[in-house]
Formats: sequence, structure tokens, C-alpha cells
Amino acid sequence: MAADADKTELMHEVTQFIHREARLQDAHEYDDWEALWTDDAVYWVPANGEDIDPEREMSIIYDNRSRIALRIKQLHTGKRHSQTPRSRLARVVSNIELLDSGAAEIRVAANAMVFESNMRGETLWATRNEYTLRRIDGALRMARKKVVLVNNDKALFTLSFLI
Repeated sequence: MAADADKTELMHEVTQFIHREARLQDAHEYDDWEALWTDDAVYWVPANGEDIDPEREMSIIYDNRSRIALRIKQLHTGKRHSQTPRSRLARVVSNIELLDSGAAEIRVAANAMVFESNMRGETLWATRNEYTLRRIDGALRMARKKVVLVNNDKALFTLSFLI
């Protein structure tokens, strides 16, 4: 029974973390979103399938921790506008599943639908997300996030927000 209670508590904590991450992205609160990452983080959005080698094939995003910070810093300069006005976003996250809850890392998967409204119209993005989470100073942090766009094998509109 204690193991079930521990797993239920972990699932609740993981779910809250993933929902908070989605809210921060939707609100374009990228400084707070950046704080969710570990120092050795990898953020990956593959192109042309999900099982490619990002070191050898093109990805939509394949960022380490310093590149994540640089993207956000560039947004703050006002000189790297990705869009004006910026998109209004709303995510629905579902099917959150604990894949492995080892002592050092927690692997999680979830589906998401991202609704984007901007000057060119509305777009619906469907994703399957994979997370590797670690506990740092008692709080969960993302060590790895892989976002597989369902339609990543087709031509995509410019992604002018961080998915």
C-alpha cells in the first residue's frame, strides 16, 4: 500500500509540473520556463519522424541548456522578434504516463494539443512529449524534453514560439 501511495503522490507531482510548464509556455513566461531546466538539459523537436539521430539529421529544435538560455535572451533584446503581436496559445495536456520512476531520473510521456491564434489565423499542433525529470534541491526539473509533432514529416508553418 505504501508503494501505491508513493506512486500516486509522484504522479500528482509530475502532473502538476507538466501543467505548470505548459502554462508558462502559453503565457510566454520564458524566464520562469527556463528555470525548469537542469544545467545539462536537452530540448529536442525532431523533424521527419521521431526516431532520427539528432546529431546526424535535421531537427526543428535541438538545443542544449546554453542554447535554450540564448534563445530566451535574444527574445528579450527586442531585436529578434519572432512575431508581433505574439501568438495567443492554449495547451491541453493529457495521457500523462510514468514510464520509469528510478532513483535518479523519472521518465514521463504525455500528449498535448497546442492551439495557436495569430495574425495569419489559427493552427492546431498535436504532440507526443517525452520528459526526463530529475529532482534538484527537492524540486523537479527537466533534464530532457522531446516534442514529437504528429505532422513533423510535412511542411510546417514557422514555429515562432517555443513548443
